[in-house]
Amino acid sequence: MFEFDQYLGFIAFLTIFTIGFWLMIFLVSFSMYWAGGATIELMKERKAKKKLDQDK
Repeated sequence: MFEFDQYLGFIAFLTIFTIGFWLMIFLVSFSMYWAGGATIELMKERKAKKKLDQDK
């Protein structure tokens, strides 16, 4: 069976692994949100520029 030190090491490993996993999920979702918003804003700017050029 586990000794107390091994038990603490295992718990520390699981904690660090779990924190890293959820941090990775958060950063990936945040970067997707950021990239999607930047793309939408770029499309809006191009549409506004095209409309401004047609009005001249």
